[in-house]
Parts: sequence; structure tokens; C-alpha cells
Amino acid sequence: MALNNTYDARLVQQETAVGAGVQILLLALLGTAIGMGPAGWLTGLVFAIATWAVLSRALHRSRLRSFGAANRVTLGRATLVGGVTALVADSFESSPPVSLLVGLTAVALILDGVDGKVARRTGTTTALGARFDMEVDAFLILVLSVYVSTRLGPWVLLTGGMRYAFVAAARVAPWLNAPLPPSFARKTVAALQGICLLLAGAELLPQAANLTVVLLALGSLVWSFGRDVLWLWRNARTVAAGPLSQELAPEELLSQGTMTEAVPEVTVAEPMVPALELATR
Repeated sequence: MALNNTYDARLVQQETAVGAGVQILLLALLGTAIGMGPAGWLTGLVFAIATWAVLSRALHRSRLRSFGAANRVTLGRATLVGGVTALVADSFESSPPVSLLVGLTAVALILDGVDGKVARRTGTTTALGARFDMEVDAFLILVLSVYVSTRLGPWVLLTGGMRYAFVAAARVAPWLNAPLPPSFARKTVAALQGICLLLAGAELLPQAANLTVVLLALGSLVWSFGRDVLWLWRNARTVAAGPLSQELAPEELLSQGTMTEAVPEVTVAEPMVPALELATR
């Protein structure tokens, strides 16, 4: 009986090793196809090693006994994001094949809605899976913002850096770590970031149109962050006011003016969480 209860991390961590291997294979294919330079290779390899190390550590700490189909989909998306990262790094040395970069990014964004559905259908929703999904999405947005910033200006980096700035701010102001109520508006704004950056990076529209698209995306993201920060601040004040307020539901908080809007819980996958709403997918 004791043997049955012994946790063996080797089985789940083999999946991360396979993921790192597939990442290196993708880099080799990209290198052969486009003659990728040292910057692309080095960045891609660093991404592969970092993903393997961080995910292996997270799996060991979570003590998952099965990696799960949903996490395999997310790991596949992470591999595509690694390819996009290598291409963006290589773009600083030579002109990248835009069609290849757009293709990898588009597949990664499309698969974003798959892992959540797989997790729910197989009953394998976990906090680790949700966090893994969120980090992959956030990093893809950061990489895309770096790529688009070379064409539209450094201000585009605000789009990719805002979520990381929020995480840094939460270390100073712990009340920012409080859970947020589900919001369809937040999910929509998050999904728009990748789509708008991809559209601007594809260079299918005139420069003025690309500028407008990215500005609208950034404006919606600032609004979403601002609304969530305001709600968290009001909620922190309400909780601090007395123990009774800790039992209030979001609807009751709305009636007291501590929520800016009531939003229904939805079951669509979270593409990227602008204000760090960490929920099981």
C-alpha cells in the first residue's frame, strides 16, 4: 500500500523532456528552412530550456500523477511560441519570413481555445494547467509586441509588458492578488490583443491602419486593467472594513457600489488574463 501512495514524478516529467525535444526539432526545421542566425537559435534554445525547467519544477511541486491531454495541447502551443520567439529574435539580424511567423502565431492562437475544452471534457482542470495556459499566452503577447514595436514604435511594448508590470506591482501591493469575478469583457479584451498584434505584424494593412488597430487594442487593455485594479482596491477596502463583508458575493458587492459591473461566468477558454485572474480552466 505504501508503494501505491509513493509519488513518482518521472512519468509526468518525461512529457516536459519530450516537449523540449520537439522544441529543438522545430528550431532545426526553422533553421534549415530560413537559415536562422545565432540570435534566433540562442533565443529559441533558452526558451526551450527555461520552459522545461520551470514546468518540471511546477509539476514536481503540484505532484500531478498524469500530465493530461489538455496540458499536452498547451505544451504544443508553447513549442509554437518558442518558434515565434526565435523568429522574432532572428528578425533583428535579417528580415524574417512574415508568412511563417504569422502561420505559427495563428495556430498558437487558434489552439488557445482547445486546451480548455479538452480539460473540461476530460475532467482534468487544474490550477497548474490554468497557470501554464496563462503564462504561454502572456509570453506570446509579449513577443508579438516586441516584433510590432520595431515597426510602430516602442510604445507597443506596453501591451506585452502590462501583465508583467501588474505582477510586479502585486508584490508591493498584495491586495492586487485577490481573485477577480469572472468577466466576459476581460476575456474579450485579452483575446483581442493577440489578434490585433498578429494583424499588425502580418503587414496586410497600411501603416495608419496597423497603428489604429494596435492603439485600439492597447486602449481596451488599459481600460480592462484599470477597471480590475479599481475593483480590487474597492474590494480590499470593503474587506478591511469588517469581517461581515468577507462573505459578500460579487452581486452583493455590486449593490453596495464596490463592483463596476456584474458579469456572468462563461466557459470559454481564457486566452490571456490581463489582470491576473487565475482560475482553473
